[in-house]
Amino acid sequence: MIQLPNALTLLRILLVPVFALAFTLPGETARLATFVIFCIAGASDVLDGLAARKLRARSEFGRMLDPIADKILVAAALMMLVASGVISGYELIPALVILAREILVSGLREFLATVAVSVPVTRVAKMKTVLQMIAIGAMILGPLADKIAPGAINLAYALLWIAAALTVYTGYVYFRAGFDYARPDRATPPPRTGGPA
Repeated sequence: MIQLPNALTLLRILLVPVFALAFTLPGETARLATFVIFCIAGASDVLDGLAARKLRARSEFGRMLDPIADKILVAAALMMLVASGVISGYELIPALVILAREILVSGLREFLATVAVSVPVTRVAKMKTVLQMIAIGAMILGPLADKIAPGAINLAYALLWIAAALTVYTGYVYFRAGFDYARPDRATPPPRTGGPA
């Protein structure tokens, strides 16, 4: 039987193709639906963590799958925004930085798993995720976001740059830890600590 936290994580992954399909549909109604799907997927990230703590249902499967689900959602959203032209020009830089960091950190996480090490989530990493999701959400709404709150799109682009800067910082912290464990003079693997970043 699948535990609730893992079910929520799987739901996030299953919502990605639904999100991508809705994004391709024309009209404001479709764009609103896309935004709602993205919000549900993003909320599931928070809810699965809360459920895991409240129900004491943490598992290695969830530890592995949760960051993968997050990266699939963010990568899909950014690619759809680039394909639609919402993200273009200089705004491609923060999007590429975020995607590159996620790919590199995934590879590093695989290495650290071989030495039974994980890096704890920091407040900066959580802030990066929040800003990133707000920026992407506003961009998904597009002109509708400016109708709801004038200037929302410009703010979203600014938040994407800030999220990219925090991404570089958290990526550096992660890689510094990884290189420390990759030193040839380290004889034995250190104990496992914390959760994935």
